Amino acid sequence: MPFDGKAFIIGGMALHHHHERGGEDLLKAAKATLQKAGEQWTDMRAVIFDVLAEHSKPASAYDIADLVSRRRGKRVAPNSVYRILDLFVTTNLARRVESANAYVANSHPGCLHDCIFLICDECGIATHLDNDDLSASVREAAQVAGFVNLRPMIEVRGKCSNCD
Repeated sequence: MPFDGKAFIIGGMALHHHHERGGEDLLKAAKATLQKAGEQWTDMRAVIFDVLAEHSKPASAYDIADLVSRRRGKRVAPNSVYRILDLFVTTNLARRVESANAYVANSHPGCLHDCIFLICDECGIATHLDNDDLSASVREAAQVAGFVNLRPMIEVRGKCSNCD
């Protein structure tokens, strides 16, 4: 089924389709998104995003701080990395995997939506899914319970097909 820029239905689920970016294209999209949010794309932010985007699994602030320290030739404090990662989450450049206290780069930073992570307990990979129906149901249930300003964080743990 061709994508028309809207959610579409597969197996009864409304899914979101994205142009997954990588490499230099992802860095340009991240820079543009951050600047559109009124923030500066500094050298430190660029290197932290680059290191995060290179990870195939969720990365902790300590992992990122170590790699950035090696790349820059001087120590970078994890607290500085945490502040930048929080900014990245706020501006949709990264997603936080709550159960792992780790982060993944958002490969489509221009698209705001809720997402679901499927996390493999064996290899640690986190697969990002979009399911607008499920997210809408979670938001609706939370609103009925009196919650406002919702940011659903859905994580499903199990084994990926490579580890099964």
